[in-house]
Amino acid sequence: MNFKTLKLDQLDQNQPISKEEYVRELKRCQLGLLNLQLRLKESKRSVIVVLEGPDAAGKGGAIKRTLERLDPRLVRVYSTQKPTAEEYRHHYMWRFWNKIPPVGELSVFDRSWYGRVLVERVEGFATRPEWSRAYREINEFEQTLVEGGAIMIKLFLQVSKAEQLKRFKERQGDPYKHWKINEEDWRNRRKWSQHNKAAEEMFSKTSTKFAPWTVIPGDYKWYARVQFAKTIYSRIAKEFPKAKVAT
Repeated sequence: MNFKTLKLDQLDQNQPISKEEYVRELKRCQLGLLNLQLRLKESKRSVIVVLEGPDAAGKGGAIKRTLERLDPRLVRVYSTQKPTAEEYRHHYMWRFWNKIPPVGELSVFDRSWYGRVLVERVEGFATRPEWSRAYREINEFEQTLVEGGAIMIKLFLQVSKAEQLKRFKERQGDPYKHWKINEEDWRNRRKWSQHNKAAEEMFSKTSTKFAPWTVIPGDYKWYARVQFAKTIYSRIAKEFPKAKVAT
């Protein structure tokens, strides 16, 4: 994918798959990841999955389906929220360092240190010098982790503006899901183009050989979940070529 020319609003979202293909491919990836988890446990490697994307892009659903068959003792999922008063007193990377997985384990960051160049940039929580400097800081941070043995997987789930609106309205009308929508989500939506611009610049400046980005169209949830699982599975499998391959 050419991140120098990528426009998120022009991403091909017409990616339907059948239920049969969804179930088959998801099961294959889940089994493959379980086999790889056993290899990872015995190694001196770790896996760091970074997941970004707009509100209602399906991040939580993709994480749940991909990891639900793994040994939960070796998996951590961190949903990054607004920094606490204590965290504000430190460098913005500080709150992530103690969540980096030890060898043999996998951690998923549902939103991450990329908030500095995404929401903090758009909402003005970081100054221009701060978020401009962050591209270099992030690249150096990730390079340090990779050189230390981490397998870095960075994914971005993108939905169209129309699909996001549909999901927002569904959440508001569902008593079991209304907690998923709040005024902050609507505020972010009003700055759709600014968020896309920030993400597009982020790709061009932080998609590196050691930690490349993968952008997944998210309008079709089944497709997005399968691609999310496939990307994680294939990336880890490359590092453990002798592991049993899922069929």
